[in-house]
Amino acid sequence: MRFVHCSDVHLTADYRGLPLRRLGWRRWLALPELLAGGRAQAYRRAPQTLAAIAREAREHAADHFILSGDLTACALDSEFNAAREALGALVEDRGRCTVIPGNHDVYTPGSLRVGRFERYFGHLLESDLPEHCREGPYPFVRKVGAGAAVVGLCSARVPPVPGISQGFIGRAQLEGLAAVVADPRLAGRALLVVVHHAPLTPRGELAAGPWGLRDGAALCQLLPGPRHAVLHGHIHRRFHHAATPERPHLFGAGSSTFAGHEGYWVIQVEGGRVTGGRMQELAV
Repeated sequence: MRFVHCSDVHLTADYRGLPLRRLGWRRWLALPELLAGGRAQAYRRAPQTLAAIAREAREHAADHFILSGDLTACALDSEFNAAREALGALVEDRGRCTVIPGNHDVYTPGSLRVGRFERYFGHLLESDLPEHCREGPYPFVRKVGAGAAVVGLCSARVPPVPGISQGFIGRAQLEGLAAVVADPRLAGRALLVVVHHAPLTPRGELAAGPWGLRDGAALCQLLPGPRHAVLHGHIHRRFHHAATPERPHLFGAGSSTFAGHEGYWVIQVEGGRVTGGRMQELAV
């Protein structure tokens, strides 16, 4: 079985054309990095790049497509709408597509309060095993074929101030995940657990500090060995840590649409185990 995994696509509105009163102070603080810092320019072609990744997923006959958060720059409706349009028909079928929110998709309390992510992608959060949901729709389970299941978690929280982007899953979701791992209906399936924040750094250390995953160690302890993989984004570097008897495979998808670093993972599953992955660069 073949899974395509991308992340941190950051479709970015034209912030120069938006009235400041509509943006709010959190987005005001982001404007220097977006505009003067060149971030908006780096993601100028993100819609076309995301559409190309979705197209390649179809051409590769991938069994499932996974996007592990940060669809937007700052959680505007226009950015979510652009992401959904770029994904095209792929995003209409939850059997073929999993999308979870990242911290940029809950950038403001208002975006979380009105359920802006759910407005565009909520249809993908329905679970095949809803009895394991503990925090809203999470963790949700998506059976894929006869040999795998995708499990969606939410680590994205509204930051106290921009720049503090630490994530946490929380006890309730972790308890739900433990029940998923032990569910006999999933025996014999590889479990691909999707979360936005990274449990480990590219060097293999616990990701801590203002940008890490606070309960990353607890997550890894629930998922020992090659039956399991954690697919994440947040850290804008593409890397893989192979599974050990104590922890799962970890696939960091980097930022799949960042100019000059466009790409994604193709992850292989055979016999109910994750057998490896291949980094795929995108020709643009």
